[in-house]
Amino acid sequence: MKIGFIGLGNMGAPMAANLAKAGHEVAGFDTAAPAPDGVRAVDSAAGAAADADVVISMLPNGQILRAVADQVIPAMREGAVFCDCSTVDVASARTVAEQALAAGLGALDAPVSGGIGGAQAGTLTFMVGGRQQDFDIVAPLLDIMGQKAVLCGEAGAGQSAKICNNMILGVTMLATCEAFALADKLGLDRQKMFDVVSTSSGASWSINSYCPAPGVGPQSPADNDYKPGFAAELMLKDLRLAQAAAEDVDADTPMGALATEQYKTFVEDEDGNGRDFSAMLPRFAARSRHSGES
Repeated sequence: MKIGFIGLGNMGAPMAANLAKAGHEVAGFDTAAPAPDGVRAVDSAAGAAADADVVISMLPNGQILRAVADQVIPAMREGAVFCDCSTVDVASARTVAEQALAAGLGALDAPVSGGIGGAQAGTLTFMVGGRQQDFDIVAPLLDIMGQKAVLCGEAGAGQSAKICNNMILGVTMLATCEAFALADKLGLDRQKMFDVVSTSSGASWSINSYCPAPGVGPQSPADNDYKPGFAAELMLKDLRLAQAAAEDVDADTPMGALATEQYKTFVEDEDGNGRDFSAMLPRFAARSRHSGES
């Protein structure tokens, strides 16, 4: 299959490389990052899209997605599918899908979960919005880049699932970090804390698979000085998208709002920018109840 891949950053590059390793013909474009091994570099987004069966994008935000869509949709051949894997606002995903469908193309919004490690290992989870017929075309590619792909509904449903999922993740990671910091002050050994909680009612992905305490549980960014697998500023971005969506549909999400404020402070006012989102643990461990007051 001929694939155009736009956005070859920390996530896009390994995703494109995995498609090339699987034998697909991949043309890639990025404004700054080089093309990974096996991917043919081209000099424009439209150039990557020309003659492609599927165009995949992995971009920073909805504004950039809309700008890229304006370039690639006119360059794509009729019947090709535009599959955006970025995490963006629901409105942008739906607008781009409408634009693609009006041009005689297929369209999917397919944001991912799994971080850089999942992109490299080909174990991402894709949450997909769009038509079944377009999903069927792209599904074999998603199987190469990931371990699971779920068609969640019509255009925008993938983004909706992603922001709901990551709101849960942001809230549970905060609770996990708070609990470890409390356990420290109560004199409870971190390993014992993990052994109990990971097999009890407090278990979650945040503790079982991505434990924020160094040396406890499976290997995680906590064991690498909190160098990001999923950066705190990206969690803040996703939480803000969730809050914007909640406002649009008048949904009450108080825990999501609190998590957004905590990550905003961590990223914008403290040392959280460029650190993993689980670095909230040393933050809470260093704070007292008084220092946490507003």
